[in-house]
Amino acid sequence: MGFRMPEPIRVEVVYPLPQEQEIFSIQMPAGATVRQAVEACGILQKYPEIDLANNKLGVFAKLVKPDAPLRDRDRVEIYRPLIADPKEVRKQRAADGKAMKKGAAEL
Repeated sequence: MGFRMPEPIRVEVVYPLPQEQEIFSIQMPAGATVRQAVEACGILQKYPEIDLANNKLGVFAKLVKPDAPLRDRDRVEIYRPLIADPKEVRKQRAADGKAMKKGAAEL
């Protein structure tokens, strides 16, 4: 009986853009990491704004470290930075709503 190489795993690397999702389907050797999949799929060449030191990464919507090992059929997600702080947006929306209510009452 000889040593058998592990089967390669299939993974998707996804980068959500405002109008669409960019999806790369690739095969990786068993034991590959999230970082290796992102680097191997070619997305960094297509979207040079992706910075693995700053962009957060996930697998099926759960944050992971770049050195996390992958399993067959994992979906690696590259998260874009938030444009606005959600707490600040809610505060502003609440303040705008109060201002509108005051203005409506004066009519």
